[in-house]
Amino acid sequence: MKTAISIPDGIFSRATEFAHRKKITRSALFTAAVDEYIDHHREEDVTRRLNEVYAKEDSALDPVFARLQSLSLPKEEW
Repeated sequence: MKTAISIPDGIFSRATEFAHRKKITRSALFTAAVDEYIDHHREEDVTRRLNEVYAKEDSALDPVFARLQSLSLPKEEW
């Protein structure tokens, strides 16, 4: 898909130089950059949704499971 966007001159120049050094097109660079940005922020969305769930639900470990878990750990001298 073709699109038109406005980019500050300085960023455009840096992107052009970078793409040239990496031997890729500017389109490939901008595509990779947007894809990476979206992936990065998708993780934030997952965190936000998990926080919403844990705000509504009790996340405390069942006392029986907590005891079994502590019994499964090796004994150590401190």
